[in-house]
Amino acid sequence: MELYSFRDDYSEGCHSSILDMLQKTNLEQQSGYGDDDYSCKAKEFIKKKVVDEHVDVYFTSGGTQANLIVISSALRPHESVISACTGHINGHEAGAIEATGHKINTIVSCDGKIRINDIQKVLDEHAHVPHVVKPKMVYISNSTEIGTIYQKQELEELYEYCQKNSLYLFLDGARLGSALCASTNDLLLEDIARLTDIFYIGGTKNGALLGEAIVISNERLKEDFAYQLKQKGALMSKGRLLGIQFFVLFENNLFFDLAKHANKMAEKLTNAIKKENYNFLTESQTNQIFPILPNTLIEKLEKKFEFYVWKEIDTKNSAIRLVTSWATQENRVDEFIDELSIK
Repeated sequence: MELYSFRDDYSEGCHSSILDMLQKTNLEQQSGYGDDDYSCKAKEFIKKKVVDEHVDVYFTSGGTQANLIVISSALRPHESVISACTGHINGHEAGAIEATGHKINTIVSCDGKIRINDIQKVLDEHAHVPHVVKPKMVYISNSTEIGTIYQKQELEELYEYCQKNSLYLFLDGARLGSALCASTNDLLLEDIARLTDIFYIGGTKNGALLGEAIVISNERLKEDFAYQLKQKGALMSKGRLLGIQFFVLFENNLFFDLAKHANKMAEKLTNAIKKENYNFLTESQTNQIFPILPNTLIEKLEKKFEFYVWKEIDTKNSAIRLVTSWATQENRVDEFIDELSIK
């Protein structure tokens, strides 16, 4: 029997509307390198959503590529980036940032989020100029790698602190759709643009075949960014492939509708798991949840479903990661819920 996967939110291809548009426009002759009509229109849609026509928007193929280009283009050779130890750039990108010559200053975080006191400690530890690297950027994710989200006040405080300390604030938005559609979220896309220097909107994990949209507010970071894209192999000749996808995602708010579905499926799983009196590793309102289950139940579930065993809690219990997506089938969620009993 084929196992149903809750391992990630990119196992499926893409939303049918994107495939339809790719097919419909397939034989149109369009300019290359992101100058096609659809890329230009998609950028207009995004600028309208962030309520700022002065931002620059660029499309890349994936999150690691976006992180690498943003960080390496912003930092001078002796500068470093601050990240939670759970941050994607630290644990899941094969040393991509270090390979560009930049150190990652990591912060231990139980909930995946970074706070001002944590940043200040890093700055204090790197005050022995010029014998240490110079922290210059703060990297955060929303939602985080463990499903938590930033509230508006938290982001406001972070951004104000970064400005006072001449630090860039960069937000990884690989799962930004899920964060913005979380039940406890109080941020809008326009707030993200206003309270960061640079961020990106993740399409790969929210219904696109591939693609992230980098949005730059800081004038300094806009300079020569296109050169960085080209030099690092991210400027696609058939840029329409990315532009068309974001055109479809933002023309009629499909981006948010898909994220809402993913969150709804995760919420249904969460409620059922709590009803069985199981605890969670983190309090997540997004499409990644981390229930702590008996190992015997995990072994039973693994016979029908795919998921990651995230962390051993003790000899009898472990935390697993369940990820729902824009395409998660509700009947398969119901099947998982039916298996929650150890009997």
